[in-house]
Amino acid sequence: MNALLSPAVLLHGFGQNGRCWGPLLPALEKEREVSALDLPGHGRAGAIEADLWITADLVAGGIAEGDPAAVIGYSMGGRVALHVALAHPEQVASLVLISATGGIDDEAERTARRAADDALAHRIEWLGVPAFVDEWVAQPLFAGLDEDSRYVEERCFNTVAGLGSSLRLAGTGTQEPLWDRLGDLQMPVLVIAGALDTKFTALAERLAASIGDNARFVIVGDAGHTVHLEQPDATTELITTWLSAQ
Repeated sequence: MNALLSPAVLLHGFGQNGRCWGPLLPALEKEREVSALDLPGHGRAGAIEADLWITADLVAGGIAEGDPAAVIGYSMGGRVALHVALAHPEQVASLVLISATGGIDDEAERTARRAADDALAHRIEWLGVPAFVDEWVAQPLFAGLDEDSRYVEERCFNTVAGLGSSLRLAGTGTQEPLWDRLGDLQMPVLVIAGALDTKFTALAERLAASIGDNARFVIVGDAGHTVHLEQPDATTELITTWLSAQ
């Protein structure tokens, strides 16, 4: 471990927890201090209820003052990472966004998404976590994951109440659009998307363009939404090499 490298904070996606990072976590741990957090409503933080801005405060509060971290977020975790960087830029040395978005622009679409997230929360309450996990990972969005990379056992560590609160308080429909604020980010930013995930490839390109010259946009080939688990070697090499250069 190189004490001169900034620590790293990993922020997982919805329905996962801090144990769902694949080879990226041990690769980072070889070179720097790493915290793979459980976000509110997930894992060991399942009883914590928080919206995106409060979650950003909680994440930033765990970063030592004067020792800013590389904040790495996937999907929901990427949205949290953006809030951390905007609310607490002094705590963020660099930012890695994997399959993330700056939010839904249209108010009607946000309203519809909030309704959909609430309906999903009700479905989780009806199904229970194990059945929901089976249904969730069977979506076409995660078709590129093999059995080990689905982290079914780890996902089942989450609770019905926790997942429901996460959807209702920090789902995409609750997020105010951040696009107009992204130019305020001054730290180096790496924006990653999978070539097979055309929706988030377009969102990632927009993220990088909105941030500006300090952002690098990379498309990982033969990968869908869960880039770091579908193409773990390529994504791990990309992230660790980029971070080491900052």
